[in-house]
Amino acid sequence: MVMAVAKFERFFRLAASLDVDKDDLKRHNDFIGEQLYDLLLTAQGTAKANARDIIEWRDLPLTKGLQETIHEFRALDDEVELKPVLEQLATWPPLDATLSEDTESRLPEVVGGLSLALARTMKIVDPKVRNPGSELWERTFQIFDLLL
Repeated sequence: MVMAVAKFERFFRLAASLDVDKDDLKRHNDFIGEQLYDLLLTAQGTAKANARDIIEWRDLPLTKGLQETIHEFRALDDEVELKPVLEQLATWPPLDATLSEDTESRLPEVVGGLSLALARTMKIVDPKVRNPGSELWERTFQIFDLLL
């Protein structure tokens, strides 16, 4: 866990010059769980509408901006090596459809893209912030709930 906290701290510093701590890590993990589940529920609906019981990568409702942050995360992850930690976060409650192997293997990158977008959104909401407080986390979560 200490290794994971250190990697997240480094990731948020590189992504948006933010100083986060282990309390922020819990907020982050809760956010990721909710957002990933919402994306998978929508993808499940797309798969079902196409008469499939398997969620393919193309079923995920990834906006242009989220796709871009996923690509940017890949480059940033070479430096931070956070993907192994994110694999543990890429879990979800049972769905009525199963994930294809390709979709399942790429979920850590979706989690990385969401994490990068989260950090950058905080800086947009409050450009001067260095250590985000609970109010900023909550406002940022509300933005994602509205848009994703």
